[in-house]
Amino acid sequence: MKEKSSFIAIIGRPNVGKSSLMNRVLGQKVAIVSNKPQTTRTRIMGVHTIGAVQTVFIDTPGFHKPRNELDKNMNKAVGDGMSDVDAAILVVEAITPFKQGTETIPPAEVELLKELKKRKLKAILVINKIDLLDKKEELLTIITKYNNQFDFDAIIPLSAKTGNGVDFMLTELEKYAKPSPHYFCEDDITDQPEKVMVAEMIREKLLRTLDKEVPHGIAVDLERFVERDTVNGEPIVEVDAIIICEKDSHKGIIIGKQGATLKRIGSMARKDIEDFFGIKANVKLWVKVKEDWRNRQGLIHTFGLD
Repeated sequence: MKEKSSFIAIIGRPNVGKSSLMNRVLGQKVAIVSNKPQTTRTRIMGVHTIGAVQTVFIDTPGFHKPRNELDKNMNKAVGDGMSDVDAAILVVEAITPFKQGTETIPPAEVELLKELKKRKLKAILVINKIDLLDKKEELLTIITKYNNQFDFDAIIPLSAKTGNGVDFMLTELEKYAKPSPHYFCEDDITDQPEKVMVAEMIREKLLRTLDKEVPHGIAVDLERFVERDTVNGEPIVEVDAIIICEKDSHKGIIIGKQGATLKRIGSMARKDIEDFFGIKANVKLWVKVKEDWRNRQGLIHTFGLD
């Protein structure tokens, strides 16, 4: 059987479940998830290979109204992720509260649909979080609203959380695969370097632990990432990371009383790192203040967010 490949962009507003969907497809977490908006900051590639068909997913940041230079970079990453792909998946929520009047779907999705039309890109609509719907007949209203805006190749209600409907989506995506050599090895699941994934594991714990505006002003810079043998000959991963925040007050919140919050974050991240690599890990964290770093392109570049 001849090999086939396709590239599929995953687009949508923040917090609709784009990363959760890709993680569910791959059967492993390669993109961090949290209930905070704008968790994903850069394009993340996920590779799904079944037999002769390889689908390369490009998970993009949530498209939103930019408030700083980092936000502008994130929105640019959405556009870049839609370039040179075979199709797109627009992920929306089954529980989206629609506005009354002429604007029937959220403004960010209106903009994304305009971009799909402009690029003449084929697309599938995925209605995520159907497990949260009280009345399944509400799906008909949602389908109608989006169908009136764009000629989707398919509309698929599913739940990234439970996996219900995901196999049907994968079957639909096979039609975009074209005869082509596979671009990744059969056992590859992402193009993310291990160092980047470790930094993201730490940032995920920050997002899940901290409240309000603090998580959005945080970046994680890995100073040291090495694997070595202990004196007993056992392998261990050594991680030294600096947590960057924008204000002295945020630094105090991240560290917590007598360092309790920072210690808890480090412990949670260490467990994820150990599970991922299958060996022991030693994680050391520090906190530094870089005022208004999200508007400083030099620092954005340093943290790999451009």
